[in-house]
Amino acid sequence: MRIDKYLWCVRYYKTRNMATEACKKGQVRINNAIVKPSKDVFGHEEIVLRKNQINYVLEVLDIPDSRVGAKLVDLYRKDKTPIEEFNKTELLKYSKDYYRKKGTGRPTKKDRRDIDNFNESES
Repeated sequence: MRIDKYLWCVRYYKTRNMATEACKKGQVRINNAIVKPSKDVFGHEEIVLRKNQINYVLEVLDIPDSRVGAKLVDLYRKDKTPIEEFNKTELLKYSKDYYRKKGTGRPTKKDRRDIDNFNESES
C-alpha cells in the first residue's frame, strides 16, 4: 500500500490529498529516509511523521484494506511517540502566552474613547 494511503487509512490525515502533500513537503520518513507519496509501506517499518510540530513515531503492524474506524487503528500501527514530544507543545503554548497576552498592545478606537471618557469624568 502507498504511504499516503496508509496514513489516510490509519487516520493521521483527514484526506488523502493532505497525506500526499505532507509526503511532498518531506514531513514523512520511512526508516529515516524521506519518501515520496507513492512509496510502498510494508509491515514492521518505522514511520516518522511530523504533524503540528510533533514528530510521531509509528511502527506498521499490518496493512488495512481500506480506511478503518478510530477504534481499530491500533490493530494496524503501534505508536512509539515519546512523551517528551507532547511536552514540547505544552511549553510552546506557554511561551506564546508569555510574549503576547491576548488583548494587549495598541488600544482600539473604542478603548481610546473609553480612556478619554474616563479621564474627562475625573476632571
